[in-house]
Amino acid sequence: MTEASQSGKHILVVDDLPENARILSSFLAPHGYVIETVNNGQAAMNYVATRVPDVILLDLIMPGINGYEVCRYLKQRPQTRHIPIIIITGVTEREANVKAIEAGADDFLNKPFDRVLLLARIENSIKSKRLHDQLLEHQETLERIVQQRTEQVELTQRITLFSLAKLAESRDNETGDHLERIRSYARELAEALALDPELNAVIDDTFIKKLYDSSPLHDIGKVGIPDKILLKPGKLTFREIEVMKKHTLIGGDTLHVADLEAGENSFLKMSRDIAYFHHERVDGRGYPFGLRGDMIPLAARITALADVYDALASRRPYKEPFSHEESRAIILAGRGAQFDPKVVDAFLARENQFLEIRNHFHSSDNRPAPLQMLSHIAEDDPFGLANNPKSTSQ
Repeated sequence: MTEASQSGKHILVVDDLPENARILSSFLAPHGYVIETVNNGQAAMNYVATRVPDVILLDLIMPGINGYEVCRYLKQRPQTRHIPIIIITGVTEREANVKAIEAGADDFLNKPFDRVLLLARIENSIKSKRLHDQLLEHQETLERIVQQRTEQVELTQRITLFSLAKLAESRDNETGDHLERIRSYARELAEALALDPELNAVIDDTFIKKLYDSSPLHDIGKVGIPDKILLKPGKLTFREIEVMKKHTLIGGDTLHVADLEAGENSFLKMSRDIAYFHHERVDGRGYPFGLRGDMIPLAARITALADVYDALASRRPYKEPFSHEESRAIILAGRGAQFDPKVVDAFLARENQFLEIRNHFHSSDNRPAPLQMLSHIAEDDPFGLANNPKSTSQ
């Protein structure tokens, strides 16, 4: 910003006749104004593209781009429409005046101009621009404050979600970096699915961010499962498995109530859907409701594959980790039955990234599994892998 612009005394004179520009300059300079002159419309537009004057004194009749076109151009652009434009012209027809106002001119004076009136019009224009600039600065300040507070709220929400998820995980501490992997896998799947023309209207940056934050809450309902079942060192009975399955309802119901309390556009809606439905299957053989295909929310279909892949590829008390190739084969075998085919295709598109995530978050999965727990068929063993590693039946 130039010194003239800072002082509110920067005037651009646009006139193709050098004599007219000299008259205006000699009259205004003693009043403290800093005058810049250009002699055609294109030069005026080029000038304003790099420097913003406080007022423009604009002639109408010029060769090439005339004053009407310059005025219309500047008033249509958000960056320049706030600059006051005073038309100073020798054209006396009423139609010219009307046409200039329609083009966006703020004021209109005929030549020869009245010097007192010109000074008054310039001063009023500068005051108006100064008020506009102050309002704009105030608005920008408010927008920065709102943005900062929005970011703080979003950060608080993310921390809250992940803290809740860690609370559930703390009751089953053999899962290592399970939550970090789950949300990273889910994000990779969503980013790949966003390239699908049928899904890119649904999966935007907001969806991906919410999925990354919400997917760790998939097993939040395990906090309501009794320790004697959740931490049982041996094989679960049929009834115990049925109790374990209720973690989907416990988690979903809890987040549903919280979502209702939070009101419209709650950040908990996706978390609720994931908690309820991440054990549903597209063939309808999942739980708790036996939903099929697209009846299962997309976020839950994505999380389901991420969760199963992690269960396969990670060490569990009842099994050693499967290789990526073995896990991949089981995922493919579940395409269209256990998993949404599009989600499986997204997994194939991002399997290198899955391997990177798996290798990055592996801290506690390197610990040997306790021998006394190797027979434990846990609820998160979706295929009964502890007894038959190659089976794909749930």
